[in-house]
Amino acid sequence: MKNLTTYLFVIFMVMFWIFRIIVAFCYNLGIDFIVKPMDFNFEIVLLFLTFVAIILVIKRSTLGGLIYLIGYGLYFGTDIFNKITNMGQGMDLSLYLNLVISFIGIALPLAVLFDLLLDRNRKEHPVDKKTDWFYKNKDFDRKLDERADKNQYRF
Repeated sequence: MKNLTTYLFVIFMVMFWIFRIIVAFCYNLGIDFIVKPMDFNFEIVLLFLTFVAIILVIKRSTLGGLIYLIGYGLYFGTDIFNKITNMGQGMDLSLYLNLVISFIGIALPLAVLFDLLLDRNRKEHPVDKKTDWFYKNKDFDRKLDERADKNQYRF
């Protein structure tokens, strides 16, 4: 993890994971919380899956980003679809808040996967500022005069 964006995405992942732990804990104890899990059993599985994905993202594995995106896409994607199709029947504040949380649950894994793919591209095509200014600059290419390419030598 060398980039600031990677650190920020991992921090947001951990914060959202802790938030989902609090939601599941409050639901399990029967405490009224403004956000409720859609499926409690799948939520518990998703919490453990997210922990594994966070470790893999810290190690810069694209598999971690894919696991994170697929898990959250299955969980929050169906919720977004159901809430948008039922939006005409009337929604209250808690349903809108659940919809916003679901959008965050989809946007965060997409951003993490995009960051992992960009970092992979940076690793495959590194930039060396010490030499690239010379070798990748067209101004420093050697220009041949018109005699050099014709090989006309006089003896």
